Amino acid sequence: MSRIGKRPVAVPSGVTASIADRVLSVKGPKGTLTLSMRDEISYTLEGETILVKPANATKQARAFWGMQRTLVENLVTGVTQGYTKVLEITGVGYRANAQGKNLKLQLGFSHDVDFPVPEGIEIKTPDNTTIEISGIDKQKVGQVAAEIRRWRKPEPYKGKGIKYRGEYIFRKEGKKK
Repeated sequence: MSRIGKRPVAVPSGVTASIADRVLSVKGPKGTLTLSMRDEISYTLEGETILVKPANATKQARAFWGMQRTLVENLVTGVTQGYTKVLEITGVGYRANAQGKNLKLQLGFSHDVDFPVPEGIEIKTPDNTTIEISGIDKQKVGQVAAEIRRWRKPEPYKGKGIKYRGEYIFRKEGKKK
């Protein structure tokens, strides 16, 4: 039995959920998100909750059970609160600047990096060394943050690069003279 899968997903007021053609659709104040339903899992709308249960007793159905419940919960949270990731840039001359639908990064390369902002994602730069990525789709927000971080990962000697806020960079000792 999945401890996570057993719990029902609460649907707060102002959010509507519907099932049609094997697609779960959740609509809230921030927008609409959909999830393709798996054949191994049954989804039930009961009042103000969504119940996720395995459709049969196979090992694969039990394996998908908890993950599908978490994905449904992510939909509900996304349309009510949204998700945010914050990246911090460390290094002399390293800067970020949001310009319309592009993010301009100066990361020590010979040319600036122009990162196009995907649809459904909002990027803000409160200062030159902070990037705030927000949106309603948790997977998309995390993917955009990972793609930006990939341009200049933090290095272990001086800690220069792009890191998540709160991320610990394991530091190494330099060469001894």
